[in-house]
Amino acid sequence: MALYTAKGDDGSTTTFGSVQRISKDSTIAEALGTLDEVNSYLGMCKVQAVLDSFTLREKSVAGMVHELQDDMFIIQAELAGADKVMPQEKVQWLESLIKEIEAELPPITSFFIAGGTELASRFDFARTLARRAERRVVGAQDNDTQNVGKYTLAYLNRLSSILYALARLANYKMGASEDSPDYK
Repeated sequence: MALYTAKGDDGSTTTFGSVQRISKDSTIAEALGTLDEVNSYLGMCKVQAVLDSFTLREKSVAGMVHELQDDMFIIQAELAGADKVMPQEKVQWLESLIKEIEAELPPITSFFIAGGTELASRFDFARTLARRAERRVVGAQDNDTQNVGKYTLAYLNRLSSILYALARLANYKMGASEDSPDYK
């Protein structure tokens, strides 16, 4: 099997189960591509988590990130029209992880400047990609009447929250300070 088909050489593509060609610049293609960016960058986070032996109460954070990547495929398949849907249990799983992380951290009192450790910086960047993907999925849903399941948007919203929590946790566990902007 070849790595290319040449069918998209004219700037068009198809989604799952569709024979109709759409522009690679459509809101659906943009949303799918942005979800792919998130998934790819989560791979960078996962590799760094392994290098840092980063855990949450003896649980592998790299394993958690791998599960997030699996979930991104569910969202992409759903958005592309496959018979897949994000279940409520996945949103609940993210909420439980966020609560578990928050229990280990000092309370948030302000915004923080990204940085500290490499892993925290990677999670912060992944968070911004996740927010953009969320906006693109909402745009695809609004502009193309492409509906996603009840829990998909909630999952994407929690995804950025878990990535923020993991960034904070990485800094906290590695003794890096959280610097607030001084607005000067």
